[in-house]
Amino acid sequence: MSFEVHCRDMLARIGRLRTKSGLIETPTLLPVVNPGIQLVSPRTLREEFKCSAIITNAYILKRRFEAEAIAKGVHRILDFDGPIMTDSGAYQLLIYGAVDVHPAEIVTYQEQISADIATILDIPTGWAVSKKAAERTVNETIKRAKQLPSMVSRQDILWVAPIQGGRYLDLVTYSAEELGKLPFPIHALGSPTEVMKQYRFDVLANMIATAKTNTPPQRPLHLFGAGHPLMFALAVALGCDTFDSAAYAIFARKNRYMTEYGTKRLPELEYLPCSCPICSAIDVAELKKLPSEERQKALAKHNLYVSFAEIKRIKQSVKEGRLWEHLEERAHSHPTLLQAVNQLKKYEAYIERHTPTTKPSGLFFFSSLGLVRPEIVRYRRLLRQRFKPPEEAEILILLPRPSKKPFHTSREVMWLIERLGEAFSSKKNKFHICIYTAPFGVVPLELDEIYPLSQHEIPQSLDSETINYVLQQIKNYVCAYNYRQVIIVKDVTFWHHIPLEKQLTIEGLSVKILHAEEGLGEGVLNDLIRILRDQEV
Repeated sequence: MSFEVHCRDMLARIGRLRTKSGLIETPTLLPVVNPGIQLVSPRTLREEFKCSAIITNAYILKRRFEAEAIAKGVHRILDFDGPIMTDSGAYQLLIYGAVDVHPAEIVTYQEQISADIATILDIPTGWAVSKKAAERTVNETIKRAKQLPSMVSRQDILWVAPIQGGRYLDLVTYSAEELGKLPFPIHALGSPTEVMKQYRFDVLANMIATAKTNTPPQRPLHLFGAGHPLMFALAVALGCDTFDSAAYAIFARKNRYMTEYGTKRLPELEYLPCSCPICSAIDVAELKKLPSEERQKALAKHNLYVSFAEIKRIKQSVKEGRLWEHLEERAHSHPTLLQAVNQLKKYEAYIERHTPTTKPSGLFFFSSLGLVRPEIVRYRRLLRQRFKPPEEAEILILLPRPSKKPFHTSREVMWLIERLGEAFSSKKNKFHICIYTAPFGVVPLELDEIYPLSQHEIPQSLDSETINYVLQQIKNYVCAYNYRQVIIVKDVTFWHHIPLEKQLTIEGLSVKILHAEEGLGEGVLNDLIRILRDQEV
């Protein structure tokens, strides 16, 4: 297998997965193609939608076209010349409780029809099962995965090891660790369909993150049954490289119209809020009047256009280093999706470790939701681990965020430093000037040109959680070093309801609060000079 990564952001990877039938650029969606019922043909997927790969069900192919599929191969029988992934029939096992095929038999059949990516016959965990039942699915899937080398006869197929365990994260961990020890080129997370049907995106986020953090990072991760474009950004941000969906067709048959922020029922629509080729060529009234089969086909195509457009948006945001902003925007599409993004705090260290240290663009900070984004987590860690104030510094002076970045080049900060230097020319090294600002907390002027301290934008009005975070970072910073006094120039527009006099009471340390109601002017300067002289600087 060859999987080359060309660009990263968070755990997302724009990469190229090489198969015997061609390259698949990740992240990507593999539309599910039912061999017997096709609202949109595989040829149309390839030619009209530029779809690089599809997925089909080997078990259904075997039951309906067994000999013909062997004779022609899966590519000819589906009329698709790109990479094809096959599922083993495990989904039918989840729905019907059993399949009349042996694990070795379906492995051999996937080789005979020449699949590019193939899946062992795993045992899906499902949703409403006991932990004991879930353990059985995990252990049996691992057992079958270990047996694969004795079943295969060709080496040009990429085999997938599905990770089971469902909502039992300790079982997901065990499954991922054990399968990760085996020489599979691709892993997949199984059993998410029921989770997504119930909109339990928080559970899904934990399942994906647990699988991702316990499998070899160089291997692609596939997500089975990832049905809706509103959650693609979450899946990609957590490290899913490929995912499949039949929702485009299933929703179309139920007169459901996908958007990147949710699903609409066609009878309730008065407008088509989309500019895809389908929605540009017809109005909502005409769409509703179409014969059932034509309407379903039109809706299926629209759903595909929306899904592939979202993939392109995600890829572009990865290229620009703005995947977090895109994810945060999508998070407000549904309350449980927002809840899921909040789950990322549990995995912030792992995500930060795999996120590039610099990016082609600055970051936008909107609210406290962004406090777990990798850049902020990284700054907090590196400030603690690698920065030390000047050895002679005894007094910390914390100034509010100035009007210009880098902060040390702003007019008011330069003026203040110059005047303090004139007043204490021989002892100016005894005080250390830093900036306090959202979303980073304390920013020493020595560091303010390091990315992203000068490459970010924040709103003028911040939520209380963000302000309290800045306050906590100030406390952490002050307590980490041996200053004998702290002077904080209080910007009342920043702190507004926070009583700094009470909140910054630190045992054994003198903390002075100066009010800067008119900015860093003569009044603040005179107060600073007075306090510093009282301290015999």
